[in-house]
Parts: sequence; structure tokens; C-alpha cells
Amino acid sequence: MSPDDRKPDRAVWTRIGGIQGAPLDLLTARIASRHYAPHAHEEYAIGVCTDGREVMSYRGERHYTGPGALVMLEPGEAHTGGPADACGFSYRVFYPSAALLAEGALCAPHFPEAFVRDEELAHELWRTHRMLVRNDDLLEGETRLLELLRALVRRHGSSTKPPGRRASRRGVRLAEFESGERGDAAATRIARTVAERLADELTDPPPLADLAADLGLSRYQLLRAFRDAEGMPPYAWLAQHRVARARALLDAGHRPAEAATLVGFADQAHLTRWFRRVLGVTPGAYRNSVQDSALRTRRS
Repeated sequence: MSPDDRKPDRAVWTRIGGIQGAPLDLLTARIASRHYAPHAHEEYAIGVCTDGREVMSYRGERHYTGPGALVMLEPGEAHTGGPADACGFSYRVFYPSAALLAEGALCAPHFPEAFVRDEELAHELWRTHRMLVRNDDLLEGETRLLELLRALVRRHGSSTKPPGRRASRRGVRLAEFESGERGDAAATRIARTVAERLADELTDPPPLADLAADLGLSRYQLLRAFRDAEGMPPYAWLAQHRVARARALLDAGHRPAEAATLVGFADQAHLTRWFRRVLGVTPGAYRNSVQDSALRTRRS
């Protein structure tokens, strides 16, 4: 692997333009001490560990990955990540859209096993990631990426997604929402209602007591249902949703301080803390990468 992969903590976000007519985000990181907060992505996250070992929580279980392992996380699914030991780990991630992964298929793929060992495919994805980040040859890099994503879906993907999969295996038993409805379905419905309200009241969210009272639940019942369905408590969901909205504002050219105010963070420092916990980079570094990509696209 590249000698750069062995440096102390760092994270570099890169945006590549023109992949099937749309931008593609890439992350290159070396993490020795930081742990990501529970969060979810709007895109798939296809990652390869290049050095050391990572520990992740996903779908209610802990997973360990090392070199030669592939990680395939689906949109909207909560997860955490961090070093499995003091030596830290290095990794590279692609964030393809559902449309990009679904190309040539009837629907976006489902990955029943999110963590698999496929050394050949992992190595080729690492090579292609490095090629795209370095901007060596966009045409070749795009071609390689599309072929590799097709191989990934063919080897490890499925066209079917089991119902209620995002809910915890433990399920939820809430008397107020039983009425013949399965516990995990009730939790999903509760979480969706709460999430929609938090998104609508992004800059001035209601207190937990109000959210629970409006649903006829205790605060404990609401927290349990939301955590089972979303993999994180409401405050963490709201923070990562604010980060996603701030990311869109940065894409549009807003400064980090402006974005922080518009999405409801107390200040830029608060945005920066959560941005790093969710995306691994600061808002300023992310904005610069987006601007660099736009400039490079115009020149190419």
C-alpha cells in the first residue's frame, strides 16, 4: 500500500466530477484515535481497509475489518467506526449514488453481508480510488470503477431487501402501537414521524417531552423505538441530518459559518465538531475539495 497510508490521523475528502454525468465523493483517511459518531449516509459507502484494523457497529452487531476486506454500507443505515487497537487503521471509501450502483439492473442492490473478504476486488478498488484521487486518467478511472462496481454487485449484492431490516432484531413492544402491528414496524413508524418533525423544525427542534406527548408515548418509549429503528437517539439523528444539510449548503458556495446558522448549529465550532464526527473532515476542508473539483472540471 501507499506509504501515505501510514501517516497519523488525517482525512482527505475528494470530489470527482463527471462519473456518469454526476459527481462522486471519495474519502481517504488514516485514523488512530478518533471514533465516528453514529450516522448514516444518503449514498452507499463502499470501503476498503488498507492497513490496520477497524471496528464498526452496523445492523446491531460489531464487525472488525482489515486489509483485503470490503465494507458495503447502504443508504440510511446507521453505523459507527473507529480503530480496533492503538495502531489505528487506514481506509478508502467511495460514496456512489443508488442510481450509479443500480445501472444495468432493475433496482438498487442490497448487500446481505456488509463485510466480506474479497482480496482481489478490494485491491482493485484501492487502485482505482487512488487513480481517481490523483486525477491520473479520469476516463480510465471511470471505466475501471464502473466495471468494479458491477463486479461488486454481481458477487455480493442481491436485488431483494428483507422487510423491516433496519429495525433492531430485538424488536419493540409498545402497547400504544400494537393493534396487530409488529414491533419493528411500530418502531419504524414512530421514528419516521419523529424524524420528519425534526427535519421540519431543523433550527428550533421541539423537546423530547413534546415529541413523546404528541405520540402518546413516554420519553423512554420514544427513545427506545427511535434507537431501534434508526440506530441512534433523536439528538444524534438531528445532528447528522444537520451535517447533511450543511454539506448541501457548502456545495452551493455558502461559507461554514453561514451554513452552521442556517441548519441550526449554535456556531461554526459546533458544526465543525459534528462534521468531523460524521464525515471525518472539517467543513472548510470539505468546501475546498468541492471548489477544487469544480475548478478542475471546468478546466478539463
